[in-house]
Amino acid sequence: VQLQASGGGLVPDGDSLRLSCVASGRSFRGYNVGWFRQAPGKEREFVANIKWAGGSTTHANSLKGRFTISRDIASNTVYLQMNNLKPEDTAVYYCAASSRIIWSQIGVPSSYDHWGQGTQVTVSS
Repeated sequence: VQLQASGGGLVPDGDSLRLSCVASGRSFRGYNVGWFRQAPGKEREFVANIKWAGGSTTHANSLKGRFTISRDIASNTVYLQMNNLKPEDTAVYYCAASSRIIWSQIGVPSSYDHWGQGTQVTVSS
């Protein structure tokens, strides 16, 4: 499956953005889809995950309440709604998918075998 992430941009502190991740080549059916982010000089960080079948979600504790992952089955798209953005949220955001994942490892980048190209989010202070 090929992933295309979009929706990033430059926004002021406190603003919102919604990122999209679209799958081409096949459906997300049977996949877990995650969002990660990577700031300059830092390791890739888990943001959220959604299980396509059933839609159960997991969010990084530090981002709960501000970030929400969701899916739209009809358009085969996974979204990341980001509210009250802060300068420390500045990073490249990646979507990733895995057809076989151990639930305890959903926050580990190596658990995912398909990655999108990333979309830049910059939050100005």
